[in-house]
Amino acid sequence: MTYCYTDLETFSSVDLKSQGLYKYIASPDFEVLMVSYAFDDGPVKTVDLLSGELWPEEFIDAYFNDEVIMHAHNAVFERLALAKVIAPIPIARWECSLVKCAYAGIQLSLDKASKMLGLSQTKLASTGADCIKYFSIPCKPTKVNGQRTRNYPEHNPEKWADYLKYNAQDVETERAIAKRLEDIILPEREKQLYILDQEINDRGIMVDLDFVNKAAELNGEYKQNLVQSTKDDLGIEKPNSVAQIKRWCADQGYPVDSVTKDDVARILADPAAPPQVKALMESRAQLRKSSIKKYTAILNMVGEDCRVRGLFQFYGANRTGRWAGRGVQLHNLPQNHIALLDEARELVLSDCSLADKALNIELVFGNVSDTLSQLIRTALIAGEGRCFAVADFSAIEARVIAWLADEHWRQEVFKTHGKIYEASASMMFKIPIESIKKGSDVRQKGKIAELALGFGGSLGALERMGGASMGLNQQEMRDIVKRWRIANPNIVELWNTCDEAAIEAILHNCAIHLKHGIVFDKEDDWLTIKLPSGRKLYYFKPKLGPSKMGATHSILYHDYSLGMVDAETGLPKLETVDTYGGKLVENIVQATARDCLGEAMLRVNAAGYPIELHVHDEMGVNIPVDGTENDVLRKLYAIMGQPISWAPGLLLNADGYVTRYYKKD
Repeated sequence: MTYCYTDLETFSSVDLKSQGLYKYIASPDFEVLMVSYAFDDGPVKTVDLLSGELWPEEFIDAYFNDEVIMHAHNAVFERLALAKVIAPIPIARWECSLVKCAYAGIQLSLDKASKMLGLSQTKLASTGADCIKYFSIPCKPTKVNGQRTRNYPEHNPEKWADYLKYNAQDVETERAIAKRLEDIILPEREKQLYILDQEINDRGIMVDLDFVNKAAELNGEYKQNLVQSTKDDLGIEKPNSVAQIKRWCADQGYPVDSVTKDDVARILADPAAPPQVKALMESRAQLRKSSIKKYTAILNMVGEDCRVRGLFQFYGANRTGRWAGRGVQLHNLPQNHIALLDEARELVLSDCSLADKALNIELVFGNVSDTLSQLIRTALIAGEGRCFAVADFSAIEARVIAWLADEHWRQEVFKTHGKIYEASASMMFKIPIESIKKGSDVRQKGKIAELALGFGGSLGALERMGGASMGLNQQEMRDIVKRWRIANPNIVELWNTCDEAAIEAILHNCAIHLKHGIVFDKEDDWLTIKLPSGRKLYYFKPKLGPSKMGATHSILYHDYSLGMVDAETGLPKLETVDTYGGKLVENIVQATARDCLGEAMLRVNAAGYPIELHVHDEMGVNIPVDGTENDVLRKLYAIMGQPISWAPGLLLNADGYVTRYYKKD
């Protein structure tokens, strides 16, 4: 099998960052400026297409040759670009070093990945940024440049030569990364999931464009009026200015140090805060509601066919392999709690004035900003005569950890009634499960314990999960931690076992086998954890040493910390990250839950149901409204609940709903 390592530089008037790759390439003025490529270990060749050079015959022959693997870093870019300017080829013909980096626990960007791996072939990042800005995006017309809106090679031949070198160097770097990681084998199932992921991204999701336009228009008008009324009512000139808010609050006799989202919530809950301060904070909460910006994101990304594409990043969470959201960010959409969603949408879609529309929403639903935020999901629609069948794994992480730890009483819960919060409270407080009612304090204690304590969490985790807001003091929370751990001895043992296995693997470069096919091992520069599915988790350059939290014998590995920059080089800084048994169990559980979803997605796709969205542990398929919708939903439940060959004894269940627009049921 021959590899063709490939990199393109392109031009488009569409902004790639805000409008997305699919719209960028769909632009009528999209153009491939140059291509660099190399076969296997051969020399890198660069073709200056913009200056009139033609696509080489050897490249075209390779592109259509099923015996050649086309390789790129973030291969979706090259795949879609070449599909437009030459012709599409099967997704299976493409291999992506970005995906391999994600699988290996390496940073995703070409620049960071090469530096993290210590390669001599590194990206010419600063040169590239300058050249991309000059040649690959429109320029501002000025008298000096003759009012042109685009720069060509003749306008700066030296910079163009640098761009050609930069393009060639990217192929060198991409190939060096691929060679460095060639012993890390991507499982066949992951290759299948990558193909399915690309198909889902290519398919996209339909948008109710009329609704989105009217929601965005209403939001703009409402916020403008809210700013003006806040100025008039409270006498503050700039309600969005943090400095002015601080001065104004101090003048009211209620000084504040900051006005972050958490600060605003605390002030609103403070009985000592003056009413006028609370009024300002309420105004700020509405003005700063970032979730509503997703309407703008949809409008930026939507194509001419009213579909948004490229919303999912395969292996976006490179520690566990979970998908991440891109663009509109479906993975962090606000939930909807409005009971009358149809009525709320109709008010937004109505033809009355914006002022009347806002008033009607306030009268029926209260807060306009909050209502628009809750309606964002409903902007995604199945289309005329169609609907979504949405199915969600029930308590998937709780089921996985019960199976991995062989915590039998929990397994019995999932085999029968499935009420894990009530069952947990019953075990913790030694009371009959029948006496624990929904909404009771004891059930709430069981719930926060389940959500906070499964991965080694203690007092701090309970506080973050809402223990303090329930009125629990620290002693009561310590008691809950103790009771939960006593009730779940096998889970506690699993934390300790994983901690010991990781230490043993690092110290002795050996494989440590645990239950359910889990294997800790030291392979080259990585600590690996083989999952029940056969997939592995990778931790780069592991060692033992003191942690930032003061532990003297912690498990450490290397990663680039977000936002950290080396003072001398100006490059992203490689930091030491510490972990422990509970955190490793969390990674294993989340990764295994992800593998269950992946298995279900492959089965659902093979059954002929086109997946259009998948968020966390749920997926939605687009089907016709023909009277069989509930039958399809039951088929999804059956598929998602089927036993998995690599997870014998894991009890899976699903629930869901049918809807013409996306929502949180």
